Amino acid sequence: MKVRRIVANIAAADIAAARRFYVDVLGLDVLMDHGWIATFGNAEEARVQLSVATEGGSGTPVPDLSIEVDDVDAALERMRRAGFDPEYGPADEPWGVRRFYVRDPLGKLVNILQHA
Repeated sequence: MKVRRIVANIAAADIAAARRFYVDVLGLDVLMDHGWIATFGNAEEARVQLSVATEGGSGTPVPDLSIEVDDVDAALERMRRAGFDPEYGPADEPWGVRRFYVRDPLGKLVNILQHA
């Protein structure tokens, strides 16, 4: 047996707001949309990962989601232009990532990161 995919499921009354954040701002693809549920991701790459944490590192809370990008500063600029201000960072962390935290329109704390 092999796990092929892990999907975070977030309850939301407004999928359009989530689409704006995850597709329009972050650039994810719409992988599935049934109206009542939509899945956003990268059609080219899916990685199976699950993190369990007692804290978010550097004294931060555990984020609801972590999303790795190839250019964290470009992601931060896109967030700011879209009206999503960071709650933490940007910060160069001692474990080799540059990151910031932002709240999505559903209130979830999202860790946007890039490995050094």
